[in-house]
Amino acid sequence: MTFNDRIFGVLLIVLAVAYGWGASQFPEPFGGAEGIAPGTFPTLLAVVLGLSSLYLIVRPDPDNAWPWSRTGVELIVAVVVLVLYAMLLEPLGFILSTTLAIGTLCWRMGAKVLNAYLVGAASGVVVFLLFNFALDLALPLGLLSFLEVS
Repeated sequence: MTFNDRIFGVLLIVLAVAYGWGASQFPEPFGGAEGIAPGTFPTLLAVVLGLSSLYLIVRPDPDNAWPWSRTGVELIVAVVVLVLYAMLLEPLGFILSTTLAIGTLCWRMGAKVLNAYLVGAASGVVVFLLFNFALDLALPLGLLSFLEVS
């Protein structure tokens, strides 16, 4: 039943096109600064997603079925967590929303609750520090904006 992979592939192509279009809407750097444009990485991701989607359509798995068991429920939970993560990123800030998202996903994969959220918190802080200080890319602080250094 290769029909399922093809449906999924078409949906992912639609997502890749929308994502690529969104990436093309980023404004150019002020003053014609040289280097990598802000939309370069998202555009690259859209291309990879589009090519992967085409592969699903052209060469679907001959033995696939939609996971309507516990696995299907876990996939739906993961999608809901990621959508909520995107919605809460600005108001809660990167560190808190990342802690909640990664912690919840780790917990759903079988980690103990405390360990899951400790991993989420550590991940949020490390990635925040990496982006803000090593890569000089600002991430939203949200509720933790009192930590902002002027």
